[in-house]
Amino acid sequence: MQEERDDARLKPEPPAGAPAEDGAPRGRRRLASRLREPAWWRRHGWFAGVLAVGAALRALAMLGYRPALWFPDSYTYVVTVFRPRPDLVRPAGYSMFMKLLEPFHGFWAVTAAQHLLGLATGVIVYVAARRAPRWARTLAAVPVLLDAYQVELEHLLVSDALFLFLIVAAVALSLTDRPATVAALGLLLAAATLTRTVGQPLIVVLAAWFVLRRRVGLAGVLLAAALVPVVAYGAWFYAAHHRVGLVGANGAFLYARTMSFADCARMNPPADLRVLCDPRPPERRPPSQEYIWSKDSPLVKLPGITFTKANDDLASRFATLAVTSQPLDYAGSVLAELGRTFTWGRPVYPDAEIYAYYEFPVTPPGPPGRDPARVGAEYAKLYEQGAIGTEIVEPYAGWLRGYQSVVRLPGPVLLALLLASPVAAAVRRARGLRHAGPPSWLVPWSAAVVLLVTPPAVAEFDYRYVLPAVPLACLAGALSVRPDLRRRSESGKDFGNDIPRNVRL
Repeated sequence: MQEERDDARLKPEPPAGAPAEDGAPRGRRRLASRLREPAWWRRHGWFAGVLAVGAALRALAMLGYRPALWFPDSYTYVVTVFRPRPDLVRPAGYSMFMKLLEPFHGFWAVTAAQHLLGLATGVIVYVAARRAPRWARTLAAVPVLLDAYQVELEHLLVSDALFLFLIVAAVALSLTDRPATVAALGLLLAAATLTRTVGQPLIVVLAAWFVLRRRVGLAGVLLAAALVPVVAYGAWFYAAHHRVGLVGANGAFLYARTMSFADCARMNPPADLRVLCDPRPPERRPPSQEYIWSKDSPLVKLPGITFTKANDDLASRFATLAVTSQPLDYAGSVLAELGRTFTWGRPVYPDAEIYAYYEFPVTPPGPPGRDPARVGAEYAKLYEQGAIGTEIVEPYAGWLRGYQSVVRLPGPVLLALLLASPVAAAVRRARGLRHAGPPSWLVPWSAAVVLLVTPPAVAEFDYRYVLPAVPLACLAGALSVRPDLRRRSESGKDFGNDIPRNVRL
């Protein structure tokens, strides 16, 4: 019986409208076959179960921590909602997202939307991996749906959940060839870039993917759709600050990155750069972020605000000199920061204050301490139309804290996911199998690597910067389970898959 069913599935379908063997029209027979199929949740039962658990976790977050959890960046985003002007440190994409939800008059709407985006991201991963077995597709969606730190990140008023959804949706669309879809892909990449600037290199990555597949025209469509909104935002930024770019803090962040190794005795900087030197040896210096925000930082002590054009240009020159004078030290520092991604445990870093923001708290967080954050807190009251804060409601909050202490994706598992796809491809090539064109896993894998490497290279490692790369690494792993391959014969002739195109996998 099983062989008969397999033969029936592998048998090519006659043209649409042709009569079937029993004389019934082909379309009617197909409709009857569809009606006899099991319901969606039965055919995809394991994924439906995982999705339901993910929804329950997010419901617990909404019940246990009302209406949202706050991060230092949250207040800056709220300021931009009410004073629409490009910020010097962060692009305004997330603020525009919050602006769209302002008519609900509550931050509960923002966190609810972010949780829905998290669930949608899991669905996109599952659908994009449709060529893989269902067990692989389900496992690929598990981290984004069930990881406790992913749920907590969605409940924070930060841009990461929105950014994650945009890039995963863009990568999923890159697996198609329709110009309209590619244009939508470019717009998603533009939105991601204007949400977090780390999205910029992904425009290059996905354009290169189409060039690699010899779809140069589609690469042009992607670049046009992505660059028009980005250039328009750059024009707005220039009009506001008389500076070229999307933000005005790139030099400051790169300066902070280099202070983990920069040695002025070896760099021999000119007189105007020496003011940025730190006489302490690198092993006694604080984490990189302190050189941007701490009052003791040489950069912060300069006249004016930290991110003036003069200060940022000075920091950029210092950082460039540090990298070119100590390239091996820079490479070693980047690798050391990147290595924090793949540790089994979750050690406190960069400091206890920032680390605590990524844990579901036991007690409500206090009011903001920095002056800019206090300004944002006043605007937040306008957004909420009342007092702001976080109400912790038991037992829901306690259940989530217990769940977070157990369920997360360990770093070595992420490393194994990143290694699985290229290793599997190398093994298949050694066996005489090769992909029919560039392998589909390559684009999510490349995007994941870029997202992991860029922050340690230009700023510093942060736990929340790792999470956007996880679903992409999982998608790459799922796509490598059942790739499109050809076997090369001894005569050099390629033998492709013998499964007809119309077979449902």
